Amino acid sequence: MTVSGVLTATQSPVAPVREHINREVGSLLASFPRIGELSADERRGMIARYTAVLEGNFIYWMTGALLSVKSEEARGKILENLTEEVRDCHPGMMRRFAIAANAVPTQADAAAVYENLSKVRLFIGKLSAVPILVTMAFFEGFIQQFMPYLAELASLQGSSDMEYTDVHGICDIGHTEELWRALEAEIALADGPVPAAAELFDGVERLRGLIKNIITA
Repeated sequence: MTVSGVLTATQSPVAPVREHINREVGSLLASFPRIGELSADERRGMIARYTAVLEGNFIYWMTGALLSVKSEEARGKILENLTEEVRDCHPGMMRRFAIAANAVPTQADAAAVYENLSKVRLFIGKLSAVPILVTMAFFEGFIQQFMPYLAELASLQGSSDMEYTDVHGICDIGHTEELWRALEAEIALADGPVPAAAELFDGVERLRGLIKNIITA
């Protein structure tokens, strides 16, 4: 079982993929502007565009992952994630965070992310289990490390409501680990080889483009 350009025949199918994703997350975060160099309007825009993407789409993305997987272990871990999102009303938590930072998304904010958001939605719609799990593991790993940056943006905007960033800075550590275990279970169950790198990281590249869009519009 190999991944072109990522795995050798003797390697675990998950460890090198995880190493690649960790590098992608680190590279992405390193490219962000220094918060002290941002204007109030730029800070507001980042929070608003992030909200425009996350509030109405994360549960959709995770539902796509649930519909795509075949292994019981993967289904169980994704269901736990979705249950938490719905039970604790994470979209509402996201909205309160944006309101407190005076960064409720406008039509212009939604329009700014629409094209790249559509690309991610279309990718999820393919319902290809392994690439979707890789993509969601990338995103959960990114979120947990992005939360301090997002919290500082909001604080500088005068917000004191940090429930969203506090919760996700902690819970997404566990979510990331669960997604990697789900990926391992799904690969073990698959009949064929792991997808080649271009397919395996397709969603990661689309999501990376969307995140850059959130940061720079």
